Amino acid sequence: MYMHFNQSILTDIIHTILRRKTMAGCALMAGVMLLYLLVHRNAASGYDGPAEQTPYFVKSYKCINNTCIFRKVPSTEKENNGLDGSIDVCRLTCGRYGSLWPKPTVDTTIGKSVIEFGIDNVKFDTSKMADQLSREYMSEASQVFISSLKTLCIPNCVSNAITSIISITTSNPFDYIKLTTNESYSLKINTEGNSLFINIEAKTVYGARNGLETLRQLVATYGSSLSEKKLVMASDVQISDRPMYAYRGFMLDTARHYFPMSTIKRHIDAMAHSKLNVFHWHATDSHSFPLDLPSAPLMSKYGAYSPDEKYSFQEIKDLLRYALVRGVRIIIEIDSPAHAGNGWQWGKEFGFGDMAVCVDKGPWRKYCVQPPCGQLNPINTNTYKWLGKIYKDLIKLLPKGEAFHMGGDEVALNCWNTTTEITDWMKYNNLSLDEEGYLNLWSQFHTNSLTEYDKEVGDDNSDIIVWSSGLTEPEIIEKYLDKKRFTVEAWEGSNIPVELVKLGYKVIIALKDVYYLDHGFWYPTNYHTWKQIYDNRIPKVDNPNLLLGAETCMWSEYVDDNAVDSKVWPRAAALAERLWSNPTTNAQSAEYRFLQHRERLVSLGLKADTVTPEWCYFHEGMCTL
Repeated sequence: MYMHFNQSILTDIIHTILRRKTMAGCALMAGVMLLYLLVHRNAASGYDGPAEQTPYFVKSYKCINNTCIFRKVPSTEKENNGLDGSIDVCRLTCGRYGSLWPKPTVDTTIGKSVIEFGIDNVKFDTSKMADQLSREYMSEASQVFISSLKTLCIPNCVSNAITSIISITTSNPFDYIKLTTNESYSLKINTEGNSLFINIEAKTVYGARNGLETLRQLVATYGSSLSEKKLVMASDVQISDRPMYAYRGFMLDTARHYFPMSTIKRHIDAMAHSKLNVFHWHATDSHSFPLDLPSAPLMSKYGAYSPDEKYSFQEIKDLLRYALVRGVRIIIEIDSPAHAGNGWQWGKEFGFGDMAVCVDKGPWRKYCVQPPCGQLNPINTNTYKWLGKIYKDLIKLLPKGEAFHMGGDEVALNCWNTTTEITDWMKYNNLSLDEEGYLNLWSQFHTNSLTEYDKEVGDDNSDIIVWSSGLTEPEIIEKYLDKKRFTVEAWEGSNIPVELVKLGYKVIIALKDVYYLDHGFWYPTNYHTWKQIYDNRIPKVDNPNLLLGAETCMWSEYVDDNAVDSKVWPRAAALAERLWSNPTTNAQSAEYRFLQHRERLVSLGLKADTVTPEWCYFHEGMCTL
């Protein structure tokens, strides 16, 4: 609209200026007269604003040379609600592996077409699964799949008439997941008329679950919350896939800091979405004993930080099932003989003697590696009696034959050497009070603990995992630990895994200088980026069957529930592709699939850290060094 200028107002302004007779006043009068003439000219011509509305510029993406290229295009709308307006849709089919994480290992074909579908019309056909237990498992796993799709549709997606039929076939009867489980699968997607056909074939339910996870990553949305989102799926897909390593883990320490069960479940969700399959639960330490067990209730009564910071027997049982449906084993660690104090200090009061020594003793540097100190008493038979009760309760929950982690590192020999009860016993039994004597005592502790465990489990075939330590040095380990029973989790010495495999020991890699996610948050450690984790190659060994895999570890001295998500994710997912695919390429070639996976983790409710400026996320290839 043009401005309507009142004639009398203009006359009053001119008279005022003439009365002042200043140079500035004359200049102002000239300006007013010019404005007056322009207004009247526009009024006479009927001019009513710009001849054309200035267009908006909106995002558009196109896959060119396996890269989603960003550009801004003119539009009469404020945002691009078409397919080409979504970078998520572009990345579904751009490049050999689209946005899959981890990338498949055998064969991958992803066509360029996508098709819209709706959640309400997704149907599952499990009639070709091996048995009823398999169908029941897949019923729960399919609900997890649908729930993850719904996170893409917040606040909602438009309905669609196309029917999506997901047919799942397995050949092996249901069993619990273990090291020998076949996790391979094949996935085919094609369209016929108004139907979308998805076929997943696998040996086991866990392979089929992996196929569903891949299918979830072949789905994206376009549109916006204002225009309503639309779901699309890559519609021409053929994938054959299997993992390279059987043990693909993540460890969380819930003893230094307590984490709510909801947080643990959230991390298991992220593991499942990344195809990590072992949750190593470092449940106890010298700081706390948060497991509330029916046969040993005094452990949590004396060892939990508070009555509200415990894990009940039922909660542990529920967590095991929660993880299983997501293809994740839980290996529980009761650390011993070191890293044990709070929770054990009631023994003397109840007539069992000192089951732990050096508890909270100071100055701590003399008796342990970090406060508070505490170490189990290896000469007190009641120590093994109560360890047996702990094992008994946990064995009831675990699948038959499941591995168990007994800790076993960082024994402070000076703690035992300054405990009169122990030194007197050693002298009486003609054991020397030198390093060799204490190594013998240490190994005897493991022998006694293992005997107690086997008694409770009912056989002697369970895999027992221990951390690498002074007892597992390649030069002496065969003297102290039976390679048929003990698996070593190596956290120090980059060549230790190779040497132990040569000796015939099974090994899990958890090198602190690569896989410790707490590093960089306390002096003098260094932060390990996702690229460093990804680019660290799994060593080649004489017998690959003995190198089970690896895991990242989040020790919780310097993290609690407020920041654990961002310190773990998405870095832990970098190891997921290294272990699943063992790629010959480096992190740079995987970067934009990794960024897309980070976005998926956020959609699941994790506060996953960002690893690049937002601008770089939308401008693929322009920030790569």
